[in-house]
Amino acid sequence: MDRLLYVSMTGANQVMKGQAVTAHNIANVSTTGFKASLEDAVGQEIQGRGLRSRVNVVSDHSRVDFAPGTLQATGRDLDIALRGDSWMVVQGADGDEALTRRGDLQVDATGLVTNGAGHPVLGDGGPIAVPPNSKITVGQDGTISVIPLGQEPDVQAVVDRIRLVRPDVENLDRSTDGLFRPREGEIPPADAAAGLISGHLESSNVNMAQAMVEMIELSRQFELHVKMMRTADDNGARAAELMRLA
Repeated sequence: MDRLLYVSMTGANQVMKGQAVTAHNIANVSTTGFKASLEDAVGQEIQGRGLRSRVNVVSDHSRVDFAPGTLQATGRDLDIALRGDSWMVVQGADGDEALTRRGDLQVDATGLVTNGAGHPVLGDGGPIAVPPNSKITVGQDGTISVIPLGQEPDVQAVVDRIRLVRPDVENLDRSTDGLFRPREGEIPPADAAAGLISGHLESSNVNMAQAMVEMIELSRQFELHVKMMRTADDNGARAAELMRLA
C-alpha cells in the first residue's frame, strides 16, 4: 500500500507544480512581451523487486514558449515591438546584461530610457540617456533620435541606438527577474539584421482560454491523486485489521 501512496503523492506534487506554472502564466496574460512557461513531467519507473508496473512522476524542467505574441498598434512613439527573432538588451538589477522583448519604453526623471519593468535599455555606449527634448522617436533599426528642446522640428539629433541581437532561443533561460540570459556563453553582439516596429507592442503569448482549461484539468488530476492516497490509506487500515483478526 505504501507504494501506491508514494506514487499518488509524487503525482499530486507535480500537479501542484503545474498549477503554479499555469497560475503564473494567467497572472501575466496582460504583461507586454511575456513568454509563457511550460512545465514538463516524465515518468520514472520504480526499480526493485516485483512487477515493473509502478511509475513515479518527476519534473523534467520548465521550458519557455517562445512563440510570438500578437502586435498591438498604440501609436505611441516609445512603444516598440521586436521584429522576428530580435531581442533587446537591457541591464538587470544585478548590473549584468540580459534580454527581453518588453518594449513599453519610457524616460525617467533623469533622462534614462527604461522599459515598463524599470530595466535600463542598453545601447552602443551602455545605458541610454536622452537630453531634454520636445519629441523622441525610435527608428526601425533601434536608433533613438530627439528634437532638442527649443529647436525647430526639422532639427533632429541622434542619441544612441538600442542594442538589438538575435540569440539562439534554445540557449536562453528565464531568470527570477523575468529577464532572459544565455545558458552557455554570452549575449551575442548587436546584429544589423535585427529590427523593431515603432508604435506597436507585442502582447503576451499566453492563451487565456487554454490556460483556464489547463487549470481545471490540473485541479481534477489533483483531486484524483488525493482520492488514490485516501484509498491506499483505507486499504492499509483494512489489511491491518485483518492481520489482527488472524
